[in-house]
Amino acid sequence: MGNRLTTQPAESTTEGKSGNPFAGKTVFWRRPSAWAAVSAGLALTALILWLPPGSAFVEGGLMVLAFLALLGFAWAWSRSRAQSHVADLLLAAAEENPEARFITAADGSFMYANAAFHRLFALAVSVDDIAAILNGGEDAAETFARLRAGASSGVAEVAEVSLSMPSGGVEWRRISVHPLSGYQGCALWRAEDITARREMDAIRRHEEEMLADFLDNLPAGFFSADAAGRILHANNTLAEWLGVSVGDMLSRGMCFADFVIASEQAAGGGSDRRGKQEHGNVTLKTVDGTTFRACLVQSERLRAGGEMAYSRSIVLKNLSWRDDIEAGALTPEQRLHWLFDEAPVAIVLLDLHGNVGDCNRAFLRLLGVHREAVVGRPFSDRLAKEDRGDAAAQLSKVVMGIMRAAVLEVRMPAAGERQVVASLFASRMEDDQGEVSSLVLHFIDTTEQKNLEVQFAQSQKMQAVGQLAGGVAHDFNNLLTAMIGFSDLLLCRHGPDDPSFADIMQIKQNANRATNLVRQLLAFSRQQTLKPVILDPTDALSELSNLLGRLIGENIELEMEPGRDLWVVLVDRGQFDQVIINLAVNARDAMPGGGRLTVRTQNIAVDETVQRGHEVMPGGDYVLIEVMDTGVGISKENIGRIFEPFFSTKDVGAGTGLGLSTVYGIVHQTGGFIFVDSGPGEGTSFSIYLPRYEEEAGEDFARPQDRVETAARPPKPPSPLGEDVDMGDLTGAGTVLLVEDEDAVRMFGARALRNKGYRVLEASDGEAALDVINSTGETINLIISDVVMPGMDGRTLIQLVRQEMPEVKLILMSGYAENSLVEDIGNDPTIRFLAKPFSLKELAGTVKEVMSG
Repeated sequence: MGNRLTTQPAESTTEGKSGNPFAGKTVFWRRPSAWAAVSAGLALTALILWLPPGSAFVEGGLMVLAFLALLGFAWAWSRSRAQSHVADLLLAAAEENPEARFITAADGSFMYANAAFHRLFALAVSVDDIAAILNGGEDAAETFARLRAGASSGVAEVAEVSLSMPSGGVEWRRISVHPLSGYQGCALWRAEDITARREMDAIRRHEEEMLADFLDNLPAGFFSADAAGRILHANNTLAEWLGVSVGDMLSRGMCFADFVIASEQAAGGGSDRRGKQEHGNVTLKTVDGTTFRACLVQSERLRAGGEMAYSRSIVLKNLSWRDDIEAGALTPEQRLHWLFDEAPVAIVLLDLHGNVGDCNRAFLRLLGVHREAVVGRPFSDRLAKEDRGDAAAQLSKVVMGIMRAAVLEVRMPAAGERQVVASLFASRMEDDQGEVSSLVLHFIDTTEQKNLEVQFAQSQKMQAVGQLAGGVAHDFNNLLTAMIGFSDLLLCRHGPDDPSFADIMQIKQNANRATNLVRQLLAFSRQQTLKPVILDPTDALSELSNLLGRLIGENIELEMEPGRDLWVVLVDRGQFDQVIINLAVNARDAMPGGGRLTVRTQNIAVDETVQRGHEVMPGGDYVLIEVMDTGVGISKENIGRIFEPFFSTKDVGAGTGLGLSTVYGIVHQTGGFIFVDSGPGEGTSFSIYLPRYEEEAGEDFARPQDRVETAARPPKPPSPLGEDVDMGDLTGAGTVLLVEDEDAVRMFGARALRNKGYRVLEASDGEAALDVINSTGETINLIISDVVMPGMDGRTLIQLVRQEMPEVKLILMSGYAENSLVEDIGNDPTIRFLAKPFSLKELAGTVKEVMSG
């Protein structure tokens, strides 16, 4: 329980200033050790007197005193145990306290720190360590110095400081210090995390600034007047229309009536000599003498006695009341309803339960839905899962009056598989008593702007990370080729009975494991080699269901909901299985206490191009595969990063962070798209869109049943010792030119081929290969060349060699995938591709097959 940096036995009798100043100061006769000493002394005295002849009275008295001393010892011991129990309870309470507490000595070192302290201050072990991570320059240092001075001088202090955390972020702490009376230089410190509060303050200030800007620059005039008609507030728009500044209006006590030269009452309206206007039309005269017509809409705030407190008035320039409709039979609210219905901005009215009371046409057009699907339903149903929590919190603050208005960005699923991004402006609507009756929400569509920003940033990031991943994979493949190859050479000399055999196999098997990680990197950068087949998703998922059931365990329910008459898709069967398995494993980890995993399929026809975030999905026919769980969900700050390589929310060592990035790469390399919808506590749903495959003349793709059954399964684990060392008859004859810039790879390849009977010529790059060709008198039967080399690369070398040696056979090898080299290799059937890393058996087998072909 926590860390007590200074400890001392509970029975300590130290009364001075040395040792732990917080040790107990127990009265002598209450100490069990004192009674034990007295008991032992009396018993020893009685024994001494008893051995030689002595006075029986004295002996009896001593024995009685010894007995009483033993009783005293028992009493003191039980009292000490009770005090120790109370001390343990106090320590437990301090440890469980969510507020960080720590006690410092006069030199600033810690004498005690509870668990909450270590959560808030990481590795700090002294006050100096806290001072070292202050953020804010001299001001922060001065503030913290004041806290330390208070601790030293015996004065209580409190301050708020920001800290630079090891994770790279900045967090805020509220720290208070209280000197401990009776313990010179010692002080009790308290600290709490106020990062969220500071962030909320910053957001609130930003929202208030936005609201002020919104009201001041609203494309409608707004003012408020008192009972005498004097203007209390006006926005910039009205001031500009009238040709006078807001400051002059207020300082000169101007009335709105000062600018009115004519008025026409609307039905039910009225005016008085003080210039108070009801709903109606007015003609206003500006300071420079120009006039304009406007529509005036007003409401009043009344005091408890019924007197007017102030007005809330809106001036709409160049608009007028339509009194010609049924000769004033409509109320002002009805006459203004066209402003709501025909407004170019989407508007929604919410009741206090969060249900949609009404919405205008612009909102329905924005989402592409019918009115019946919106009105009377919870507004949260229209929001993406990750935004529901934030929206509910902001709207609640507006209802409770904590905030006058709220501005936030929301994502809303729309028709046609679209997702709309909008800026939401929320404000209160009050009744005649000034109580909030509903909320009005205004939406400004920012989908195109936001998508362009996100798409540009994401494309830049993904391109950079993809190039890095591909480059790292290429270099690792060279290293792994040498490791696996030399392991095979050693296995040729060390059989299963050799003591070194098991060690060599361990090296090779771990190299194979590293190969799988490299393949995942290549999958993310979309550079892996795919073998597409025509696949029926229903059959593929049905075959996977038993494996998925074993993977997720018995405490998770698996539901398969296949769609009817699903279209076929063109995918790599092994990679398709890996995508589903990776998503199922992630779902399992998100449901440690059990839950439900649902895999649903259906055909989807997308009529037009859809953009969600940075992804742009063209219109067409797709097979939709949804993998949904009821787990803990993904937070809003993490959902944008889940497809990044090595990003993981799991504990250290619990995952590589490549699972979802591999899924992302496989789906996109297949021509599909993947989207995620999640929120904390609401589960997660992955939606995979694979394009429908329609066979065209001249295309020849295999179907899964045409392949060996095991080829369609996920990659199997490394084979047991000795299982994969059978080399078979891979010997051959002929002259081979091996061109490779990596010395280790070239050395392994040359030795392996010489061991199989070939004559091998070596070159470190394209120029050296041409020199070897020109200097040798032998007929070169086969050229094996790396693709990426310094100087002349493999592609250029092939083009030059083909001009002089059209009959020579060619094998190209690379750490990059064959797909990324299609433009360079083309569809030339005479060129064979060998992907790194490869084993001795794969190298020798490929060479023998090409030489005999």
